[in-house]
Amino acid sequence: MNMEAENKPSNLSGSAKSSQISIGFVMEQALGHVTHHKNLARWTEEDATICPHWLPISEVAPDALEKIPGIKNNWSLKASLRARAALMEAERKEKLDALFIHTQTCSLFSLPFMRRIPTVISLDATPLNYDTVGAEYGHLAGNDSWLDRRKMSWYKSVFSEAAAITTWCKWAKDSLVNDYGVSAEKISVIPPGVDLERWDFGEGKAERLQTSAQSPNAPLKLLFVGGDFSRKGGEYLLEAFRNELSGSCTLDLVTKDETLKDEAGIKVYRGLTANSAPLRDLYASADLFVFPTLGDCLPIAVMEAMAAGLPVITTDVGALSEEVEAGVNGLVIPPRDAKAISYAVQTLANDKALRVSMSSESRRLATERFSAKRNYGMILDLVKGVKR
Repeated sequence: MNMEAENKPSNLSGSAKSSQISIGFVMEQALGHVTHHKNLARWTEEDATICPHWLPISEVAPDALEKIPGIKNNWSLKASLRARAALMEAERKEKLDALFIHTQTCSLFSLPFMRRIPTVISLDATPLNYDTVGAEYGHLAGNDSWLDRRKMSWYKSVFSEAAAITTWCKWAKDSLVNDYGVSAEKISVIPPGVDLERWDFGEGKAERLQTSAQSPNAPLKLLFVGGDFSRKGGEYLLEAFRNELSGSCTLDLVTKDETLKDEAGIKVYRGLTANSAPLRDLYASADLFVFPTLGDCLPIAVMEAMAAGLPVITTDVGALSEEVEAGVNGLVIPPRDAKAISYAVQTLANDKALRVSMSSESRRLATERFSAKRNYGMILDLVKGVKR
C-alpha cells in the first residue's frame, strides 16, 4: 500500500478540514493485519469526517532495534518502540484527536500518548490467546520470567487506559474479561470484513455450482490460500491430494512458499495481493475452500471464501468456530490429519445437495457477520466516539 498516498493532503476547504477528526492509525504490518490495514484504509477514504494519519509498524525496518540483543527478536518490544517513534513524529506535525492502535503488540510504550489522546485498542487475540496457538508461529508461550510478568502488567495497564477496545472475535473478548480483568462493557466485538459486492460472484457462481453438481465426472476444484504454507496445514493437504484426491480433484495453491512447484493437478500461485482480480478469480472458479490450518486466530481468507460462497473445510483452532459452523457452511476436521482432509473432500464431492447448501450458507453467514462496509463503519464510529 502506498502510505504517501494514504496521507496525502486533503482537497477539502479550510472549514471542512477544521471540522474533520484527526485520527492516528497505528497499524501492525504482519500476516493478515496487512490486509486488515488495507481494508480499513479503503473504508476510511469513504468517511469525509476523518483526517487519517497512517502509522504502519513494519516487522523489519532499517533501524537500530534490529541489532539490540533482547529487542531484535522480541516483536512486541520492537513494534512498541517503533510505534512510539511514529507517534512522536506524528504529534510534531499535527494535533491528534484520537488514536487507533492495532494490535496491542504495538502499544506497550504508548501509555503517555493514551493519557493525552483518547485511544481505541484493537486486537485479534490477546497475548494469552496467542500462547495457545503460538507454537505454530514459532512463538514460545510465556513463562513466569520477569519480562513475561512485566508484559502482563503492561498490557493490563494498556487495556485499562484505553477509552475503548475492539476485538475481532468473542474468543479474544472472553480472554480480556477473564484473564486481564477488563469490563465486558468496554469491549466491542467487531470482526474485519470483506467487500461483499466485490466478492459476490452471484449468478455465475450459482450456475457453476449447479453445473458441477450435475456433472459427476467433472473434477472438483479445491482452493487453498495461505502465505505460510506449513502453518496453514498445506503439507497435509498435499499429502491428501497426492494419495487420494488427485484422480477426482484439482488443487490451486496460493502461497508465499518458494519450494512448491506445479505438478499434475496442482497449480501454484505466488504474489497475488489482497482483493486483487487474479485472486478473486480463483475464489470465483473454486468448488471448495480447504484450509487445514494448524495455528490461526480469525483468518480473513476464510471470510473471503465465505463471501465467495464456498463450503469450507478447516480445523477448530483459535476463533475459527466463529467463522465456520460445522455441518452448516463447512466441515471441521482435526489438525495434522491428511486422512480427515480426504474424507471431508470426498464427503462433499459425493453429496451435491449438501455442497450447494453449504455454499449458500457461507454467503449468508458472511453477509451477517463480515460485511466490510458495516464492520469498518462500526470501527470508525467507535474511534470517532471516543474523541473528547
